[in-house]
Amino acid sequence: MSNAPLRIGLTGGIGSGKSSVAALLVGHGATLVDTDAIARALTQTGGAAIEPIRQSFGDAAISAGALDRAYMRQLAFGDGDAKRRLEAILHPLIGIEAERQARAAAAGVVVFDVPLLVESGRWRQKVDRVLVIDCNESTQVERVVARSGWSREAVQAVIDQQAPRAARRSCADAVIFNDGGLSRAQLAQAVGALWQHWGAVHT
Repeated sequence: MSNAPLRIGLTGGIGSGKSSVAALLVGHGATLVDTDAIARALTQTGGAAIEPIRQSFGDAAISAGALDRAYMRQLAFGDGDAKRRLEAILHPLIGIEAERQARAAAAGVVVFDVPLLVESGRWRQKVDRVLVIDCNESTQVERVVARSGWSREAVQAVIDQQAPRAARRSCADAVIFNDGGLSRAQLAQAVGALWQHWGAVHT
């Protein structure tokens, strides 16, 4: 048996409940590498992505030394080229920091929380297993509106930018369907069963 940690790529659409599953996996002993958290750190004041973003998008993209997220969200959703330029800055930096965190992990299982795992095309080769958290689009919209105060149209715009559910499922080694009818206890049970199937042999 290899001493290398099992690398799980965790993904799902906005509002799918991916963060809840990540927390459950950490509870079983996994180390979490959260690429959204890495992206936020890179785009905060003093972050490594700030100057490249300023050079590419100008001062309007920066507010109080950090990325102006509302400005960039609106720009990226309306301009495919702007979205690609931003990703070209962020994705390599995210990848470097994610690998640094993974190498520092002492756990036998490392979970990479990657919202755009399918869309990026690069992450599939970096992980041993892909776990997709899936739910109906209507559930995604309800959850995000409730937690963020965004309009339904804004949430739907994000969903439309992400990979279709079928595309995510086609890349999965396992899928947890986390729709409204699944209780937290049932979700925990599903994650625990998968941990035994994947994780126990590595811990």
